[in-house]
Amino acid sequence: MRAAPAARNQADGMAGNRARRIPIVARALLAGLLLAWLPVAMAVEAGGDARVSPRTGNAWIDARLPDMDAYAARYREAFIDEIVRYHEAPRALVEEALADESMTPGDVYFACSLAQASGRPCRAVLEAWRSDAAGGWQGVAERLGVAPAAAIYRRIRGDIAESYVRWARPLDAGASPGG
Repeated sequence: MRAAPAARNQADGMAGNRARRIPIVARALLAGLLLAWLPVAMAVEAGGDARVSPRTGNAWIDARLPDMDAYAARYREAFIDEIVRYHEAPRALVEEALADESMTPGDVYFACSLAQASGRPCRAVLEAWRSDAAGGWQGVAERLGVAPAAAIYRRIRGDIAESYVRWARPLDAGASPGG
């Protein structure tokens, strides 16, 4: 027995709606996955490693180091010059550290800034990071005997603010390095 033409059209219409709904659901899931991975992709493209925080022990500094990664990805030579000139690190050491995939440009900047602020050679701070980065920069500073002293972190925040001025890179509104 054959279904009446009206019943067959209604059944075809329901099957057609179901077939159209699946791609819409699939597209929505795909869009959600893409949006979830967008921050990771942006960090990787910017030369970063998609880490949440460098864990320096200072939220203001932690917020700036990933931005330095993006800056260094675009202006590598200016970034290297900044560290060599203002943090008194040997160019070969900075270039070697930037080539090390376990470090980001922000890590290199922080290492040399911490070294200068604490009276240590940049190489010693970089080696301390390479030997054990599990505790973040705060852990490295503690192992080196550099307590997260307010004066040292204040100096590093000042170094970062001065670098941003030289790079003509804006600091976000209300981002005072003094605190």
